[in-house]
Amino acid sequence: MSRPKPWEVLETEALQDCAVFSVSRAWTRSPHSGERVPFYRLESSDWVNVVPVTAEGEIVMVHQWRHGAQALTLEIPGGLVDPGEAPEDAALRELLEETGYRSERAVPIGELNPNPALFTNRVYTYVAPDARRVGPVSNSGHEETKVELVPMGQVRDRLRRGEIDHALVAAALYWWELQGGLE
Repeated sequence: MSRPKPWEVLETEALQDCAVFSVSRAWTRSPHSGERVPFYRLESSDWVNVVPVTAEGEIVMVHQWRHGAQALTLEIPGGLVDPGEAPEDAALRELLEETGYRSERAVPIGELNPNPALFTNRVYTYVAPDARRVGPVSNSGHEETKVELVPMGQVRDRLRRGEIDHALVAAALYWWELQGGLE
């Protein structure tokens, strides 16, 4: 079976810096026609998601307003990996900031490209076992989260009902299920 041929990148230009990502245009050459074609990319730092599990078998989740969807969502903690920060450290930091919960470790369970048609970055998923509340939520000024402890037995139904509808959260929960987490 033959595979598609790669497209040659002729030049790339930065178009816009949007704080959490930047937009660039790559001028490419079609391997079939030789035509010069523009493609747009979203360049971002890597992201992390963390599935925090309490000793009681609950997942620490957060409700937050998402401007893209113009809706409140139910998600697991996550966010950007800061420059020079290891993804594992970012996962534990995001857990503490967004929930006030801490875990002694973040165990890697999966890694994906969030959307290879547009994004250049990776999303790393961790499980944080024995998460426990150690303090208040400490979000930045641009974010507000409210914690909900979701019993493991409710996760599949809440996904089916669309109460959890963030694609990367669903992927993270699936990674965790592959590890035996939702059994």
